[in-house]
Amino acid sequence: QVHLVESGGGLVQPGGSLRLSCAASGSILRIGHWAWYRQAPGKQSELVALLASDGSTRYDYDVEGRFTISKDNAKNMVYLQMNNLKPENTAAYHCNAELTPTGADPGRYNYWGRGTQVTSAS
Repeated sequence: QVHLVESGGGLVQPGGSLRLSCAASGSILRIGHWAWYRQAPGKQSELVALLASDGSTRYDYDVEGRFTISKDNAKNMVYLQMNNLKPENTAAYHCNAELTPTGADPGRYNYWGRGTQVTSAS
């Protein structure tokens, strides 16, 4: 059974920084892309950052230049470094991975973490 667990959220003043982490546990054959999504109250979930298997990245225009997604393949972990946080970045941040569990039917499957809350406020 594969699980994704996020950590690192919290309350930070505007302009501050946080580093989110997401660990994938279980028996995993391969991981395709990693991504971070966020959902603010009353709003739809939106893609924040994506790290493809070829190493390419994509960011929401709002966070470009302030957030950085990275990964540690040996640990099956992904990170989101968030700098210069703004109040509008307040949301629950969810980790997403497209991966193949060991022994699963061929193909890639989407897994989600439960989320970690990020609040930027004075």
